Amino acid sequence: MSIRINNLSLNIEEDISQLEKKAASKLKISEKNFRNFKILKESIDARKKDNIKFNYVVEVCLDREKKIINKIHDRDVSFQEKDNKEEIIYGDLHLDNRPVIVGMGPAGMFAALLLAEKGYKPLVVERGESVEKRTNAVEEFWRTGRLNTESNVQFGEGGAGTFSDGKLTTRIKDKRCNYVIDKFISFGAPKEISYIGKPHIGTDILKNVVKNLRQKVKELGGEVRFNSRLEDINTRNGKIRSVIINGEEINCNALILAIGHSSRDTYEMLYKNNIFMEAKPFALGVRIEHKQSMINENQYGKYADHPRLKTADYRLTYTSNITNRSVYSFCMCPGGEVVAAASEDNRLATNGMSYYKRDKENANSALVVTVGVEDFRKECYNFNNETLNQHHPLLGMEMQRYYENRAFIAGGSNFNAPIQLVGDFFKDETSKKIGSVIPSYKPGYELSNLKDCLPIYIIDTLKEGILNFNKKIQGFGDDNAVLTGIETRTSAPVRIMRKDNLESVSVSGLFPCGEGAGFAGGIMSAAVDGLKCAEAVIKKYMPLD
Repeated sequence: MSIRINNLSLNIEEDISQLEKKAASKLKISEKNFRNFKILKESIDARKKDNIKFNYVVEVCLDREKKIINKIHDRDVSFQEKDNKEEIIYGDLHLDNRPVIVGMGPAGMFAALLLAEKGYKPLVVERGESVEKRTNAVEEFWRTGRLNTESNVQFGEGGAGTFSDGKLTTRIKDKRCNYVIDKFISFGAPKEISYIGKPHIGTDILKNVVKNLRQKVKELGGEVRFNSRLEDINTRNGKIRSVIINGEEINCNALILAIGHSSRDTYEMLYKNNIFMEAKPFALGVRIEHKQSMINENQYGKYADHPRLKTADYRLTYTSNITNRSVYSFCMCPGGEVVAAASEDNRLATNGMSYYKRDKENANSALVVTVGVEDFRKECYNFNNETLNQHHPLLGMEMQRYYENRAFIAGGSNFNAPIQLVGDFFKDETSKKIGSVIPSYKPGYELSNLKDCLPIYIIDTLKEGILNFNKKIQGFGDDNAVLTGIETRTSAPVRIMRKDNLESVSVSGLFPCGEGAGFAGGIMSAAVDGLKCAEAVIKKYMPLD
């Protein structure tokens, strides 16, 4: 039992050390009585730019808790019941072989960790390289434009989020989030991610966290193989029997498929094996870059450079009156850079990345527009070499490929990105020179007209959205802001359908998992889905001897 205190505030000049005193004052006792003090949540209230506040929820442990609460009669003070962890019931089916997990992104990592903790000794196969070698491959691509199609921003240990910002924000309400946060901290993430309002780890720190998690899986009896691509699956009587990894057949009864949202060749293989999946909506657009100082000034006013404040971010959304489509900011990276995120030859995709300190000159965010199955059916059913029927589950994937190829050509066919200034974007003119915002994308860029690599309804919706966002953040629509094409990997273009027990509707023992299966969006929700799939394996099978 503990006490939870809501609505504690500090002004911007008050040090966080004053928080315990304020909590004690709220309880009308001395802070010396605290046996434990913990911040549960911190948020910034910057609605009044001349009076920015930090709001807190805290937890304290002390003696005579009930007597104290009954005495003060304060709605902001309540008992905090300890969460009782739900006990996982082990299944009674025998595993002839250890579980296999395909993919070492957030879903695969946390599925592997839980299974290893519970004695299942999983085998994890990852088509990309370890995070150390993967970093070298990615940096070479950004420097030279030479792409490693097996180890890049999308493929490799840690998944796509490792070369992003390490954002842990999520809309899901699941107790498993606490497990994920606690494990991240134990493997080296900053302790503040347990309470700050918009937690992030940062690409630089996340790389080491991922490596430490891998080591723990191995210490617990699991095995991790890199440069190991899933080439095929074998089934018998509606059950998974084996997988083909780099030409080797590996027997398995339980397969967790955590392939990530860019494993297009794997989607094709699954389709050929009659694994039921459906096309699903995603979003398509660009990256927009501004000076980070402008974002800070808009959000914090005179306190823009105050040391107590972190680099400012934003989240924007608008529904077009013309196209009736939603346009929104996505994966906003304060003090970050736009990065090359391609995973296939002749197809260009971008992403955003920040380090923990978020101290680069520019702010960037995806600015994307929703596209749905009806769009795939209208425009993309013949983008592949073969004509796809209008109900083909891979239509959205082919739409992504088509526009990524157009962006590749628009950028010069060498993984330079097509770039257009906002002012020229509205005038429908190819930009002639760069203004006050210097593009951060590497290996380079080509001044272009983005209408050459995006549908006209995306262009029109983006224009309307930028005008609206400029009313919310003064300078958002500045002529010198930079648009970099294109952003396509917002989410998986398919959903691999599964039953209530999380197994594929097509094959028993196959557990489609995480973002690549269409059941998550971001590090936290993918990690949680990985835990759910691991629990499903545990509930069905006994641990290995």
